[in-house]
Amino acid sequence: AVLLALNALCSGKEVIVSRGQLIEIGGSFRLPDVMKKSGAIMREVGTTNKTRLKDYQQAITENTGALFVAHTSNYRVLGFTEEAELAELASMAHAQGFPLIHDLGGGVLLDLQRYRLPYEPLVQDSLAAGTDVVTFSGDKVLGGPQAGLIVGKRTYIEQIHQNPIMRAVRCDKLVFAAMEATLRLYFNPETVAEENRTLFMISEPVEQVQKRAQTLLHALGGAAQRLWSADAKGTFGQIGSGALPLEKISSWAVVLTPPARKAGKLAQLLRECTPGIVGYVQDDRVFLDMRTVSDEEAQSMAGVINQLAESLTQR
Repeated sequence: AVLLALNALCSGKEVIVSRGQLIEIGGSFRLPDVMKKSGAIMREVGTTNKTRLKDYQQAITENTGALFVAHTSNYRVLGFTEEAELAELASMAHAQGFPLIHDLGGGVLLDLQRYRLPYEPLVQDSLAAGTDVVTFSGDKVLGGPQAGLIVGKRTYIEQIHQNPIMRAVRCDKLVFAAMEATLRLYFNPETVAEENRTLFMISEPVEQVQKRAQTLLHALGGAAQRLWSADAKGTFGQIGSGALPLEKISSWAVVLTPPARKAGKLAQLLRECTPGIVGYVQDDRVFLDMRTVSDEEAQSMAGVINQLAESLTQR
């Protein structure tokens, strides 16, 4: 979405961006590389920790194509910091006749504070501040299929839609259908977390997660208990997906402790089962975080783990 928007609106022109927002996400996706591929000319301003409105203003030339703001969705710069407000940047861009583009990373349509989490910028808030083009992901926090979404003012959206790259990166019918179904859930904010699996996992009370962990623990047979000293333990998880990088969510995990420092091997064996079980290794133990599975999946997990333990015992 970022590549398409920049190519359609800013190819051959300078795009002004703060040095503190030159982000990298998973898979070595780096904003400077994306800008270069788009044909836009990146113009860095400010410093890592402080970029003021005047920094953007002083960088504007006849060849400026846009102001660009990237939400630092997977890291935070804390302490002695300062950044320009979106509304200020929007007013400046509009006075000069070019757009303000805002990349939010993970798209959030519902205030996460209702789930006892800190505020994460909303797509609606960015638009209300005057942003002309907002880009964000259809998966991640939004909970839909993998896709890049672009929303904003009609004149810019039409330019983007007419860009030849648009046809090369357009979604197929299945993605459109899944995206529509996901967005329709947000029409009712009071019930969306019951039906959207991502929001459900974020918002589920920790007491329910603990109960699920205890249920799985008690369903493990003697072979599993003898091999791996299974236990249930309170732990913390993170949303990931480009949101709230500093926030930890209380959770519970079933913890398997294999002998002879073989946690990595056990994690591999679990992944290779059918269905595969994906945990994480910490302190030479395998953690199975129960916030990320349903009650039905927990029952299947018990069967898979018991079957694996029995097969290892018989060797």
